[in-house]
Amino acid sequence: MNPSDQSHDVASRRDFLKTSTLAGVGASLVVPAGFSSTLFAGGDDTIKVGLVGCGGRGTGAAGQALSTNGNVKLTAVGDAFPENGRNAVDSIKNGLGPKGERVQVPAEKIFDGLDAYQKVIDSGVDLVILATPPGFRPIHFEYAVKAGKHVFMEKPVAVDAPGVRQVIEANKIAKEKKLKVGVGLQRHHDAGYLETIKRIKDGAIGKIIALRAYWNGTTPWDPRKTREQCRSEMEYQIVNWYYYNWLSGDHICEQHIHNLDVCNWVKGGADKEAEYPVKASGMGGRQVRTDKKYGEIFDHHFVEYEYADGTCMFSQCRQMPGCFNRVSEFVHGSKGTSNPAGSINAEGMEWRFTEKSKNPYEVEHDNLFAAIRNGTEFNEADNGAYSSMTAVLGRMCTYSGKEITWNDAIKSNISLAPKSYTWDAEPPVKANAEGYYPIAVPGLTRVL
Repeated sequence: MNPSDQSHDVASRRDFLKTSTLAGVGASLVVPAGFSSTLFAGGDDTIKVGLVGCGGRGTGAAGQALSTNGNVKLTAVGDAFPENGRNAVDSIKNGLGPKGERVQVPAEKIFDGLDAYQKVIDSGVDLVILATPPGFRPIHFEYAVKAGKHVFMEKPVAVDAPGVRQVIEANKIAKEKKLKVGVGLQRHHDAGYLETIKRIKDGAIGKIIALRAYWNGTTPWDPRKTREQCRSEMEYQIVNWYYYNWLSGDHICEQHIHNLDVCNWVKGGADKEAEYPVKASGMGGRQVRTDKKYGEIFDHHFVEYEYADGTCMFSQCRQMPGCFNRVSEFVHGSKGTSNPAGSINAEGMEWRFTEKSKNPYEVEHDNLFAAIRNGTEFNEADNGAYSSMTAVLGRMCTYSGKEITWNDAIKSNISLAPKSYTWDAEPPVKANAEGYYPIAVPGLTRVL
């Protein structure tokens, strides 16, 4: 790509982000007259919290929200499965110790089903935590914004380009309403990352030449139920959500997004749009985790991303036992190198971040709740959407075997979502007679 092509691509991307009007999404969102985001539902300073998605990350996020300063209560929870909501209430309460009284969820506000998110959001809460499988995130976020709720949502915020655009459109309304939105990319609230990346941007390692990102480990959890234990194929896929793209986006989206987001953060500068890659290519496959119970996702991806100035970011994510594991990022500059989590090795200087810092999972909630109480700006949704899109772009490349530009990727109208969200609805991916799901084949699979 020559410089003039790069400028054209960046300009086109900016134009798209400014002018895109997603058909059927966001068009009906209207800011209510006289709306004030500083009023809490109870008329006092208590922030009422609702939890949507009562798995491990959801219960963890709720506990961290309830550990923030000031009056805060958990008043409603919802999950697709009834036992998860009930168990979450007990788990969060027991985990808070002396602050357990902050869990005040009556039985009638423990909701279940695929529409539980609407019931939680409509129950009188001020802030909602969205922690279901990420395939649901765009519709849940849009509904929360329409209802005028502050939001903390887990990453990724979408698993395909239509979902990313839906979040971006809904967030325009969130900004108009002055709603506060946090996204679970907690490295942005980690003192070590903050100080190290500040030093990198101040020139500690010179001009950035290349970046490396890794999430290499093992399978996080095995499928929880067999098909025979579930009432429908939809239930089977939702309970084993990690292994289906329409729900998780593959592990390059579900987990590796953390590392991709850090590299975007390091690369970005005054020009916000330049933080994100302009194109990518890659390879991947399913070498070890081949049993039909593992759905349709790959077990390894390698992606080479390129930013507008030609800087490359090399990305690996792999889930195979018995291999070398690494979860981190590295930055190479003209004068040295850095692990942005807290170290710099440069000409005549070795620096380490040695301060004892607070858990960033807690800090991200501290900062969000402080912004709500103080009426200060706090909105991480756009960055969450663009970093989610970075991961989606990588998956598009490994599944297709093609080089794909950001502009083409984000304009894609291929949606992974089902046509309806009911237990007897047909999921977007189906197994063959032997129970095997179709697996992407580079060179043949269409992603645009």
